[in-house]
Amino acid sequence: MSTSTQLRFTQNAGAASPQSARRIAFWLFVMCGLVAAMVIVGGATRLTDSGLSITEWRPVTGAVPPLSEQHWLEEFEKYKTIPEYEEVNYGMGLAEFKTIYWWEWGHRLLGRLIGMAFFIPMAFFLATGQARRPLALKLGGLFMLGGMQGALGWWMVSSGLAERVDVSQYRLAAHLSLAVALFALMFWLALDLWPSRRREVSKTLRIGAYALVGGVFAQIVLGAFVAGLRAGRTFNSWPLMDGKFFPDGYFAGAPGFNDLFETIAAVQFNHRIGAYLLAAGAVWLFFAARKSALARPAAIILAAVGVQVVLGVWTILAATPIALGLAHQAGALMVLAAALYAAHGATAYSAGSTTGSGTEI
Repeated sequence: MSTSTQLRFTQNAGAASPQSARRIAFWLFVMCGLVAAMVIVGGATRLTDSGLSITEWRPVTGAVPPLSEQHWLEEFEKYKTIPEYEEVNYGMGLAEFKTIYWWEWGHRLLGRLIGMAFFIPMAFFLATGQARRPLALKLGGLFMLGGMQGALGWWMVSSGLAERVDVSQYRLAAHLSLAVALFALMFWLALDLWPSRRREVSKTLRIGAYALVGGVFAQIVLGAFVAGLRAGRTFNSWPLMDGKFFPDGYFAGAPGFNDLFETIAAVQFNHRIGAYLLAAGAVWLFFAARKSALARPAAIILAAVGVQVVLGVWTILAATPIALGLAHQAGALMVLAAALYAAHGATAYSAGSTTGSGTEI
């Protein structure tokens, strides 16, 4: 591949040179890993019932944990004023409180560290001219979304501090959705910057690849509702739900919005159906793409979805132990990454054209 072709690729992506493009792409892939870690730690916080242990949002001073017994007692007293303590954890000792506190504090600390891990390299790339417009604007937008994620996290937590013993499943879904969107946007931008050869595929395959990305995202959101209502610890049988395809309680009363997102039976059923549809889509893409340039990405998606389905069934049958729950959550991001890889490779170019260098997609 000629140098001129290489420069056209990196300039279109907004990097000053092929070397700069690689550096920025590698950094963004690392940031995707950190966001994935944040999502998994957030899942652990949820599964250990730790999310409401810190009752204040202190973006700066909150980075310092209690350093004395008196400070620990003060934090514990604040926790005792919320409904979760009164109705769920009444009588909890200080040692037990410290355990859930450290989970939530670690989750928030990781968020702060991710902010620094993004801002400092971004500032360096901008100051040294390695990131040009529109790349600089995209990076700035990602940083702003990350800040919004912190605020959205507190908005979620605040829903469980007054009248509820848990956070709102809607706010939990919004919080997870933004985290997943950040992961996807950074992953896509990293793929834009990473040298690769992309060939034209059919419109049908391209639409199918994009639809699969949307399906994976929707399935992750449905999973957030399962987590929000702790629905994974009920109806622990498969393929039927306590012997029925439509579980008891799904159509209780008049069918409506509440039946979709506010009952345990509904959210678990929705998540199961979403998994079946997603698996069917992955199988279709695999066979439809087997003689195209998209064959390898389609095979990767099918393998990732297969592993995720097995993890999901295992998690349900085991009533969502922490280890399996977190593995299932991590698997969802792996499936999303595979779907993004395929959709990015399916981006249309003129027939026979190539851009960049490296392995054919």
